[in-house]
Amino acid sequence: MKKPALKDKGMFPEQYELLERTSSPVLSRRRFFKYMGTGLASFLLVSDVLSSRALANLGADERSIAEDTIAAWIQIGEDGKIKVFTGKVEVGQNIRTSLAQMVAEELFVPVKDIEMIMGDTRLTPYDRGTYGSLTTPQMGPKLKLAAASLREMLKELAVQEWSLGKGSLQLEKGYIHHPNNGKRLSYAQLANGKKLLRKVDEKVSLVPSGEWKIAGTSVPKINGMAFITGKHRYTSDMVLPGMLYGKVLRPPTYGARLKNIDTEKARNVQGVTVVQEGDFVGLTAPDSRTAAMALAIIEAEWHTVPQPGREDLFQLLKEQGETKEGDQEVEDMLQAAGAVLEQRFEIDYIAHVPLEPRAGLAEWTGDQLTVWTGTQRPFGVQEELQRTFQIPKDNIRVIMPDTGSGYGGKHTGEAGIEAAKLSKAVGKPVKVIWTREEEFKWAYFRPAGVIEARSTLAQDGKLAAWDFHNFNSGSAGIDTPYAVKKKNSQFHASESPLRQGSYRALASTANIFAIESQMDDLAFLRKMDPLAFRLQNLEDGRLKDVLLATTEAFGWTKAKPTEHGYGLACGAVKGGFVATCAEVQVEPGSGNVKILRLVTGFECGAIINPAHLKSQVIGCVLQGLGGALFEAVDFKDGKILNASLSAYRVPRFGDVAEVEVVLLDRKDLPSAGAGEAPIVGVAPSIRNAIFDASGHKINRLPMLPTGKVPV
Repeated sequence: MKKPALKDKGMFPEQYELLERTSSPVLSRRRFFKYMGTGLASFLLVSDVLSSRALANLGADERSIAEDTIAAWIQIGEDGKIKVFTGKVEVGQNIRTSLAQMVAEELFVPVKDIEMIMGDTRLTPYDRGTYGSLTTPQMGPKLKLAAASLREMLKELAVQEWSLGKGSLQLEKGYIHHPNNGKRLSYAQLANGKKLLRKVDEKVSLVPSGEWKIAGTSVPKINGMAFITGKHRYTSDMVLPGMLYGKVLRPPTYGARLKNIDTEKARNVQGVTVVQEGDFVGLTAPDSRTAAMALAIIEAEWHTVPQPGREDLFQLLKEQGETKEGDQEVEDMLQAAGAVLEQRFEIDYIAHVPLEPRAGLAEWTGDQLTVWTGTQRPFGVQEELQRTFQIPKDNIRVIMPDTGSGYGGKHTGEAGIEAAKLSKAVGKPVKVIWTREEEFKWAYFRPAGVIEARSTLAQDGKLAAWDFHNFNSGSAGIDTPYAVKKKNSQFHASESPLRQGSYRALASTANIFAIESQMDDLAFLRKMDPLAFRLQNLEDGRLKDVLLATTEAFGWTKAKPTEHGYGLACGAVKGGFVATCAEVQVEPGSGNVKILRLVTGFECGAIINPAHLKSQVIGCVLQGLGGALFEAVDFKDGKILNASLSAYRVPRFGDVAEVEVVLLDRKDLPSAGAGEAPIVGVAPSIRNAIFDASGHKINRLPMLPTGKVPV
């Protein structure tokens, strides 16, 4: 059979590879292209995660497996491949590799034998989403229990097969070895197509972390070469037969409502279909350039409403903040104290700036909807689609190919919903890809905030009273890790003029910035070394350990050159314990600041993959530089004024200091997530280093939008 041309079938080269390998009588080439038309095969081929036999067997029975059984999480194929199912998704944090390591460890197989099926609402158990650094501490143990339960079940089957009494069986590389005669049985032979419907044993013995052979090692990223070579396909790369390209008309400002619209010129463009449902106006075209051109010639009139600007932001957040009754004991102590440190901190909105803007591809087959989209919450998007179209959830399948970063910014499914609306209207698959400008303007931001802190010390230099209020930014990380006789920490919700939502480490970046700045300034008032002052007020042994390890690696006690400053900060976030030391140089006269060195220590229990953990820490540090130094969303009259990478400053190569990572491996403790906590120490450590070098306190993020210490 002659291969069809790429342009005829809309296929990727690797799709041909699978087609050529398809020899199973269950899936003929004709049926293959039939599945291509439904969109089902397209995902399987683009993601390269299921064999052709698995494709043929997909169906309702796969979805009816109870989630407390082994089969819901792990299946063994006839080829010996072990398929692991999880609703968690890969957004660059390398959980495909770390989760595979945990399963491989319990089953005594190499990582290459593990095939991770992730983020598919039809195939994987329900999952609320990939956020909050919860994958490692929550999903990891689930998969380990399922794998260990499967291991023990296979051992039982081997004992039955060989008519053995209870004894020791050796497991190695997917085989169980007879204890006496040298025979062996593969996992595939023992499973033999069984559904593995036995319940997961919650009390099964796990491999102790001290005996790990696969977990705890720097296994290379699974499918890493596909990302390096560009072979990996994101949603924006996907093509289905007959697919059209969609664009959506956006209002000129926040809160604007459509008054009048003239779409005649756009409708006259060959191949363009305009779709209008109330205020939703979109169109489809045979290619993205035609779609963009047709959108540009739509004439629309909008009703706008007054909107605040950035200059009004912090006053607005404070004035509209929720009022709460304070703690009278704390208030009395502050009123009676001889010296109270009272400070205000202001935190700007910042954008997520993912490498890949939002993208969605949708296809309807009768009343069945399939959506491919880059999201951290496939099941959440499924629920959004259910509400939008008022159809049963079972009729909706959401698939998340690995996506180009999220940072908490891709919890919603806008692009997928827009693609589904357009696809339903035109009866063909439709792909919607947001532009960078749309991503800046219409995605949500890290919340802005106002933080007010008051504190006082007892005669012995320990914290006596602590009063801390966050307006709008959030409650994450709001509790001080230091021992205080009386404390009051409150979050006050407020009206946000811009759309806001989750961001890496949530409000911990803001709250720990304020907490650690306040601590440094208290140490200065007490005329104490900042490290000694923190240690005097810390009772948490894990935080003390990471603080001491970091300052030792940094050389905290070493003499520093003139014009240089040292700063440190620490915190405990989502099971991770972090400390960061910064060295900066502040030029006299000009006030120019150069970040010279950053050392970050991190402890998150037993380390699953040291190399990938180090990458996560470095990624947090580099992203944290942007929010610390210059990232801020500028807006006025409902418009985002810096909605481009040329106007919105993110860290560049020239901004990157020397970065060192110190990892503390605690095999005696459960593994925690690592994608968020290391970001929180960057801003306060730099702020405190600038204060040390110049005497300037900067209580606002970003601190250095001009690169200079404000005079």
